[in-house]
Amino acid sequence: MIVFSTIKYRNFLSTGNEWTEISLTRSPGTLIVGHNGSGKSTLLDALSFSLFGKPHRNINKPQLVNTINNKNCEVEINFTIGKHIFKIVRGIKPAKFEIWQNGIMINQDSTSKDYQKYLEQSILKLNHKSFHQIVVLGSSSFIPFMQLPAQHRRDVIEDLLDIQIFSKMNQLLKERESKLKEELIDNKYQYKMINEKIDIQTKYINNIVAINDGRVNEKKLQIESHTKEIEKLQEENNTLLEYISNNTVNEDIVLNTISTKTKLLEYKTQFDQQIKTLVKQSRFYDNNDVCPTCTQSISEEVKSSKLDSTKLKAKELSEALIRVSSEIEKIDNAINNHTEITKLIKEKNHSIILNTSSISYIQKQIKAIRSEIESLNEKDSDISKANNDLTNMISDKDILLEKKFELTDIKNYNLVASEMLKDTGIKTKIIKQYLPVMNTLINKYLQVLDFFVLFNLDESFNETIKSRYRDSFNYSSFSEGEKQRIDLALLFTWRQIAKMKNSTSTNLLVLDETFDSSLDHDGVDNLMKILQTLDADTNVFVISHKGDLLDGKFRSKITFKKEHNFSKMC
Repeated sequence: MIVFSTIKYRNFLSTGNEWTEISLTRSPGTLIVGHNGSGKSTLLDALSFSLFGKPHRNINKPQLVNTINNKNCEVEINFTIGKHIFKIVRGIKPAKFEIWQNGIMINQDSTSKDYQKYLEQSILKLNHKSFHQIVVLGSSSFIPFMQLPAQHRRDVIEDLLDIQIFSKMNQLLKERESKLKEELIDNKYQYKMINEKIDIQTKYINNIVAINDGRVNEKKLQIESHTKEIEKLQEENNTLLEYISNNTVNEDIVLNTISTKTKLLEYKTQFDQQIKTLVKQSRFYDNNDVCPTCTQSISEEVKSSKLDSTKLKAKELSEALIRVSSEIEKIDNAINNHTEITKLIKEKNHSIILNTSSISYIQKQIKAIRSEIESLNEKDSDISKANNDLTNMISDKDILLEKKFELTDIKNYNLVASEMLKDTGIKTKIIKQYLPVMNTLINKYLQVLDFFVLFNLDESFNETIKSRYRDSFNYSSFSEGEKQRIDLALLFTWRQIAKMKNSTSTNLLVLDETFDSSLDHDGVDNLMKILQTLDADTNVFVISHKGDLLDGKFRSKITFKKEHNFSKMC
């Protein structure tokens, strides 16, 4: 149980540089009164800021510093948990955050965020939401349990029942599962690699073991086969070279032949021209009786003589032309023959080049085979070392396999543990056990507050509310006064559950303007009845601006007032 003893603050909100100190165990019931803005609710902001680093109301952190002094804002709270005495000190301008246990300040090496996490999880064992659900019921910046989202409701209940440890365990389990997944992936990769190495090593050993005279002879037979192929190609090249040697074309003869053809073509052209001239002359004498130049008559004798002479000359030229054409044809045949032989020689030369290239390639193959034979003979001495390496690899594979089985077992165990640690696992079973108790207490307090409905929360902390006539309602269906009765019933229920679990139980209860808001006269009386039934170790602080209505109902009274713009307690 957390027993808050004192809280003090200075330069905090409207307070000045002088300390305002309040004993939190001064009385079972204390009324805090004052005019609006006098600093009554500052106690709540100081409590929240000292424990969680943020105020109860929606106030920005820089605005917590008194605007007149504008420095040395400081809050200090003292409390005990069992035999341990704690003091929390926080400050702004300068910034300060200290946790003291039994007079010794706890190490501050970690970040402020981790320091706060340590305070909430290891010391207080409750967070900001849970604290305000069991310690504070206020009208300012307070979110009642029924207005919280479903997950936040569950967080509050887990804190009350002290089962948030399962959530932490689940988080740790997820972190371990992530690491385990990486280990399994790494193990799978290493196992695959060692298998590949074993396969390679086994093949290597088999190659060494398989080396024998038969394999060497086989390689030699390959060399012999390649050698015969080389001989065949060389023989083919010799035949080709012999053909080329026997059919070599004399370029001079070819050139002379071409020159002769050129001359014959010239003769042929001349003969053709002369024949054309003779034909023209013959046509002249056939078609003309008078000379067009001298206008003299051409006798028949002259015409006959000229035509006979022309025909005779034409015949001689025709015979000469035939002989020249025949010679040209012979020369063309000779040139074509030379061209064909030249083409064949080129083809033969190309074949020789291909054969020579093949011979070079086969010689390289022979060289490679001889190298293989030498290598095989050298590796014969490595068989012992190779076997030892293979044995070591198989041993490593067995170790990896055992590790895989071990990791798989852990993974299966984690799967079972994960199912148990989920919200639907152990936590739900515990919540199921407490739900009847919670619903009983809620309805008990509702009856004391003269609100006669049947209120039930399910495992998801959704409400079912039925009237005496069995009509169904939900929280939002009610008036503000009725909602406040439900909020009060839940507040006292959570405090009772906390005491039963001795988890987040505390002596402190603060009601901020609860009596001033939506409660009617009967509601106020019924709330006082509940407060009077609280244990003697509970210290209730009621903040109200209607002091005249509540005067005499509490053993202790604190009045706040403003002096020179600073709040003071009197």
